[in-house]
Amino acid sequence: MSNFYDLKAKTITGEEVSMSDYNGKVVLVVNTASKCGLTPQFEGLQKLHQEYQDSGLKILGFPCNQFAKQDPGSNEEIASFCQKNYGVDFDMFDKVDVNGKNEHPIFSYLKDELGGTLGKKIKWNFTKFLIGKDGKPIKRFAPTKKPQDIEKYIKETLES
Repeated sequence: MSNFYDLKAKTITGEEVSMSDYNGKVVLVVNTASKCGLTPQFEGLQKLHQEYQDSGLKILGFPCNQFAKQDPGSNEEIASFCQKNYGVDFDMFDKVDVNGKNEHPIFSYLKDELGGTLGKKIKWNFTKFLIGKDGKPIKRFAPTKKPQDIEKYIKETLES
């Protein structure tokens, strides 16, 4: 896969979406979990979404149960939890694997484009990937990097 826009994913409600729908937008892809010490990052992600969606930011949340089984629920349970506890209304997708033989192609592509500090593998929930308006991955952020701490990169990317 040579282009983010060639990829597809299913929403949390089961509808297939082409990443080409996000062409011209700044995209933040995040692997999420509902029962993780980092779960409160949903609040910060939602704030970024509210602040910058009208400027062209799209946040794509991908639940993942690969790290200490911290997102065991069904898609319906995850969607309900995120909405009820954090008011999440940014785009949420089907639960996926981000590492291993069943990893989602979006994460294969992003890891190939932006390897991590200790190799390409995603180490934990809430790893974030910033993608420019042209579909090119720009920056990868560690799970512990809070949403408010990446706001400056989002603003720069929206302005470029």
